Amino acid sequence: MELRVLKYFLTVAREENITRAAALCHVTQPTLSRQLMQMEEELGVKLFHRGRHNILLTEEGMFLRRRAQEIIDLTEKTEKELKHSEEVVSGEIYIGSGETRNMAVLSELMASFQKRYPEVGFHLYTAIADDVKERLENGSMDMGLLLEPVEISRYHFMRMPFEERYHLLVRRDSPLAGKEKIVPADLIGVPLIAAERQSVRNQLENWFGDETESLQIVTACNLSHTNMAMMVENNVGAAITLEITGSYENLCFRPLEPEVASGCVLVWKKDRMLSPTVAKFLAYIREKINVDRPGNL
Repeated sequence: MELRVLKYFLTVAREENITRAAALCHVTQPTLSRQLMQMEEELGVKLFHRGRHNILLTEEGMFLRRRAQEIIDLTEKTEKELKHSEEVVSGEIYIGSGETRNMAVLSELMASFQKRYPEVGFHLYTAIADDVKERLENGSMDMGLLLEPVEISRYHFMRMPFEERYHLLVRRDSPLAGKEKIVPADLIGVPLIAAERQSVRNQLENWFGDETESLQIVTACNLSHTNMAMMVENNVGAAITLEITGSYENLCFRPLEPEVASGCVLVWKKDRMLSPTVAKFLAYIREKINVDRPGNL
């Protein structure tokens, strides 16, 4: 498959209309249709459901859309890295991150690094650790900020300065808001919003102990503290989540007892050569946060 044809495919997938896509790709409609049919023949699958007025992706087409976007992103990233002169610190740095207060530390370093090297740009992808690791593996991300527990044997890493602590996020008019700390027995019969990621769920189940079977988890979330806060405010349930910064007028955090805490690590692939700009940024981070612990570089 040619990159040009993959770009055609992505345009059609986005527009859901051959005529509009052909205009955006600067080709004729018959040419674009022929390219798509040749792609389907080459792959041996049907990529589109074709209607009178629109064209929609099949399940195979949705899979290809994801992979095609990764291929295009990685190609463009590689081209940018190869074009930059060694004398000038410039280029793009791609970072994946969960929602963690250590992002405040990293973002300060991004800002000061960019001030020193104004020709450097950053791209941030927010997702859970499993999704960030997938992008690290396929090369579309340079580094990832991951919340533990997480398997990092395939990565170099630096440990970030803050531990992340889980709290209960509740409405201020909830009886639980009046407690200084939340113990497992307090949550029996309480509708709960909890993490979808299995390793985090296991960590919380260990905290609940014998009370695990009595829990009423009504919603599982992968990310977005803002969405979680809105669900709490609208009485979907109380949320077990990391304490986050921000002002929620009708909500409050209450710490768990015993404490549930997780470390946070910045990781990058062991077997991948870094661009000079990414390597310089990692050295800058190491210098600024003064990391010097076993297991780190």
